Amino acid sequence: MRQAYQEGMEDQLGALGLVLNAITLWNTVYLDAAITALRADGYTVRDEDVARLSLYVRRHLNVDGHYSFQLPDLAGARRALRDPDSRDDDD
Repeated sequence: MRQAYQEGMEDQLGALGLVLNAITLWNTVYLDAAITALRADGYTVRDEDVARLSLYVRRHLNVDGHYSFQLPDLAGARRALRDPDSRDDDD
């Protein structure tokens, strides 16, 4: 599993850091929106549960290092949150 240094590895690490920062920001924005929406709809969301949420445990993260970004036309807004009472397609 050990590889010798190859030219350009620092560029790959820098790009990985940028992708990780973008994913962290994206997940933070949507997680905050989801929690706010749940609380506004009257669901009980405890602060001690929110404190233990992870921004990195998500199905859309691909740990193999291959990322695909398909940008939908959202006209400058975020996509709508899913209904918490409906089943996911993956369930």
